[in-house]
Amino acid sequence: MDFSLNDEQKMMIETVRRFIAEELQPLEDEVENQGFLDKAKAQAIHDKAKALGLYGMNMPAELGGGGLSNMDRILCEEQFGHTTDILIRRAFGNVYEPLLHCKGEQIERWLKPAVAGTRTCAITITESGAGSDAAGIKTNAKKNGQGWVLNGTKHFISDGEWSDFFLVSAKTGEKEISMFMVDKGLTGFTVGKDQKMMGLRGTPHLELFFDNVQLEDAALLGEVGQGFKLAMGALNVVRLAQVGARAVGKATHVCELMLNWANERKQFGSKIGDFQMVQQMLADSVIEINAARWMVYHAAWMLDQGLDAREQIAMVKVHAAETLGRVVDRAVQVFGGMGFCKELSIERYYRDARIYRIYDGTSEIHRGVIAKSAMKKGAVLFDVNR
Repeated sequence: MDFSLNDEQKMMIETVRRFIAEELQPLEDEVENQGFLDKAKAQAIHDKAKALGLYGMNMPAELGGGGLSNMDRILCEEQFGHTTDILIRRAFGNVYEPLLHCKGEQIERWLKPAVAGTRTCAITITESGAGSDAAGIKTNAKKNGQGWVLNGTKHFISDGEWSDFFLVSAKTGEKEISMFMVDKGLTGFTVGKDQKMMGLRGTPHLELFFDNVQLEDAALLGEVGQGFKLAMGALNVVRLAQVGARAVGKATHVCELMLNWANERKQFGSKIGDFQMVQQMLADSVIEINAARWMVYHAAWMLDQGLDAREQIAMVKVHAAETLGRVVDRAVQVFGGMGFCKELSIERYYRDARIYRIYDGTSEIHRGVIAKSAMKKGAVLFDVNR
């Protein structure tokens, strides 16, 4: 297996890295202090990213997207981890793969505008009684003469404030889940409060309420009963790209800050990086980041080969998220009191990192998936020669 990057990949990474450093990172403190991203600045970075071809990079080129392979996307997503969630969303977009199942009039109404960035969508699966248990949703859609009638509630919906429409998972039968494209502003569709979080400042997490919302037949995405498959397919990509790769990128960013501090900060007449206890924290962080990165790359490579990578992505979700948590925790320790102080970004990274072990399936859920697969499939999950 060749781990070297070609010239195009190197140029792509450099372009993304420069954009983040010049356009996004200067806005981080403002977002953190205000708790939101100014709409004019959001539009500005959105427009600049689109002009550089950095918006919707996961979508096919024939639709106006970047047409990146899974590996190329992962290389970009790792760089995204070097900045704040809301800035990533505005600059690079969240164009969800289930939209590729649009057909007929749906392509012009929802798919192409999403890829172009003229309309933005959010995916809504989570409910108060259905977090990691995505199949346990209560929101339902019932067929009538005009299409479908949607009822239910969603919560923790990231980016709901900015979004123009939503991919909503709903029960259409006792054991049947379908997915619908629901435009904001429909009668009976109410956007609730922003559920404030410990981290991810600036990214709204809204409640959504559907009270007899009339949907036309064209709102159904894919086929009836295909919703759970579409949702899980989207979550698999999110787990690898937006959790796994970004966790590696954020851990990389934090580790570099930690190394710089260890080289500059002096105690007892020596750099703190000369102390063995600090060296162990630095070494462990470097080792774990590299291990997580190769796990992410391997899973992306598998997807590009057309292989089933569900278990590998579950492993990535656990290991990358927990690696980020350990690296940021060590960074707080190395920075000492300043790591606990809002004056530096380490405190923010510490809070932001905690959610990685929870969203898109908790570490505990994924460990259960991995263990069950191992018991069923045996050594093939960890022995390359099987």
